[in-house]
Amino acid sequence: MENKVSPWKANLNAGIIIGLLGIIWTLVMWFLDQTTNRTMGWIFFVVLLIGLFLGIKSYRDKYLNGFITYGQSLGAGVIIMLYYSIISAIFTYILYKFIDPNLTEKMLALAEEQLVERGMAESLIEQSMQIQKKVLTPLVMSVSSIFSGVFFGTIFSLIISLFTKKEGNPLIDDSVAEEKEEES
Repeated sequence: MENKVSPWKANLNAGIIIGLLGIIWTLVMWFLDQTTNRTMGWIFFVVLLIGLFLGIKSYRDKYLNGFITYGQSLGAGVIIMLYYSIISAIFTYILYKFIDPNLTEKMLALAEEQLVERGMAESLIEQSMQIQKKVLTPLVMSVSSIFSGVFFGTIFSLIISLFTKKEGNPLIDDSVAEEKEEES
C-alpha cells in the first residue's frame, strides 16, 4: 500500500540535507580560501549527484514501497534540486552580501586573469569585465543559482532516474503489500 504523501513533502528532507551539505562545503572552501578552486567544484558536483541519487532512492523505498516510475523519479529529483537551489540561493546571497562582500572582487580578478591568459584584446577584456560586474552581484547570482540548479537538477534527474526507476507487476505488488499488512 502506497503512503499517500505529497512528493513535495516527501522530498523536502533530501533537499534540505543536500542544501546543508552545500552550505557546509562552501563554508569549508571559503575558510580554506579555495572558493574559486574549480577542482573542488567538480568534487562537489559528484557529492551532489550522489546526494540526489540517495534522495530519489529514499523516496522510492520509503514512500512508494520500493517501486517508482521514470516520471516519478524525475519529478522527485527536480523537487529535491529545487529545494537545494533555494537554500543555496539564500546562502549565496548572504555570503556575497554580508559574510564576504570582497569575494566578488576575487572572482572578477580571476575572470580577468583568465581572459588575459587567453590573449584577448584589452578592449574586449574591459567590455567583458563591465558585463561581469553587472552579473556578479549577490542578487543576480542568487536568482541565477535557482535557475541553474533546477536546470542541472533536471538533467541529473533524467540520468539518475534510469538507475532508480523500478517498476513492477501491479498484481504481484498488491499481493506483496497485502502480505506486509497482514504481518504488521
